[in-house]
Amino acid sequence: MVVKTLDQAQQQLAQFRPRKKWYRRWARRSAVAVILRQENHGLEALMIKRADRKGDPWSGHMAFPGGRADATDDNNLYTARRETWEEIGLDTHVHTACIGRLSDRETHALRGAYSMVVTPYIFTIDEVPDLNPNYEVAEVVWVPLGFLADRDNRQTMKWQKQNIDVDMPCYFFEDRRIWGLSLGMLDELVDIVRRKDS
Repeated sequence: MVVKTLDQAQQQLAQFRPRKKWYRRWARRSAVAVILRQENHGLEALMIKRADRKGDPWSGHMAFPGGRADATDDNNLYTARRETWEEIGLDTHVHTACIGRLSDRETHALRGAYSMVVTPYIFTIDEVPDLNPNYEVAEVVWVPLGFLADRDNRQTMKWQKQNIDVDMPCYFFEDRRIWGLSLGMLDELVDIVRRKDS
């Protein structure tokens, strides 16, 4: 069973100790915002569907607001907040509270052989203001954590890596495919906020 209130989620996250990449200080950095709201049926996470853009390897993918750290960013949390404002017009300082973070994730940078460390931060929101997605975002979608917690909804997809087909887990939520890095973050989040039956 997945917790149904933001207060319960905050309590669970307070006990969680995220894994951090030991080399993160020397790696390229990125950060994303995982924003949770409470609905009658339980918690939902805000995701974006990236706009279809030529040359963008993540074109059309489901993701979280976020992106690469700028040299002028104070820290990774600042990066997550800045990118959320730029991508969907949500001021996280005004409308949300940061209640924790998930484990670092490693991905490959777009250019060069260097890897990138992505840090997901968890925010809660009570009332969602009007959002203003920029040109990078096709739509904003709220995904119920209960849907992701139900493994009957889980499917597989083929992903080609170095000319080899690899089976990858995914979800189709209203014809939108959730997989890869974002799914790894969601799996960890669901595990954290899943209550053990007493």
